[in-house]
Amino acid sequence: MHFGILVFPGTNCERDCAHVVSDVLGHSASLVWHQETDLSNFDAVVLPGGFAHGDYLRTGAIARFSPVMESVAQFASLGKPVIGICNGFQILCEAGLLPGVLRRNREQHFICRVNAAVRVENNANRFLHLTRLGQVLRMPIRHGEGSYYADAETIARLEANGQVLLRYCDASGAGTEAANSNGSVNGIAGISNEDGTVFGLMPHPEAASEPILGSVDGLLLFRSLVTQWGEVQPISGDGGYFNTNADETGSLAISPQARPDF
Repeated sequence: MHFGILVFPGTNCERDCAHVVSDVLGHSASLVWHQETDLSNFDAVVLPGGFAHGDYLRTGAIARFSPVMESVAQFASLGKPVIGICNGFQILCEAGLLPGVLRRNREQHFICRVNAAVRVENNANRFLHLTRLGQVLRMPIRHGEGSYYADAETIARLEANGQVLLRYCDASGAGTEAANSNGSVNGIAGISNEDGTVFGLMPHPEAASEPILGSVDGLLLFRSLVTQWGEVQPISGDGGYFNTNADETGSLAISPQARPDF
């Protein structure tokens, strides 16, 4: 697969995402400046984390007007996957591609946790189909405005439609107030649109995609994107890091691919 990774002024996680796609998974990625409009060569689009336009006015409020965002909407309408991570989630909400908004954290300060826990609420989708329903994933969170909010009617619709894909929890999988550190409504950590083509989440899967980082749980999201739905079953105990492409030693076999077009 070929990934388009968007770059806004202030984006700072684009190269992390490109590294996972190309160096870990063996696929290809190109960085796409926010003023570009042609996404026709890509199979998936990623809006990475950062502080687009310095988070002025409101997170994502300026980025939503970037020329590339109209193309992102069209890309998703064609049934192609779009994933927004942290600031990317905020931008998708501001652009109306996902419902709701990300507000200031409950305690009004920036949160940085290396191994925040989230529970898989729905794995019947292209983003999480290699996970197990109810599985607890460990991924970093780092944000100042990550408290998901929507009106009661929207929340009820998200819950009823299975659009809540990830929810904050403790290590045992229980949804507690302490685990919901940013104060999101219903502990929501990630949602999809009704069509299942757009996924936004506050945790950083690209920062939990190699053993050296302390968790490989985030790799399950990327592997789900590059694997046909139902093609590979998750392997318990390794966070999905190893797959059917692993060699006899258990190491992940990565096909030679060109590095991202930096």
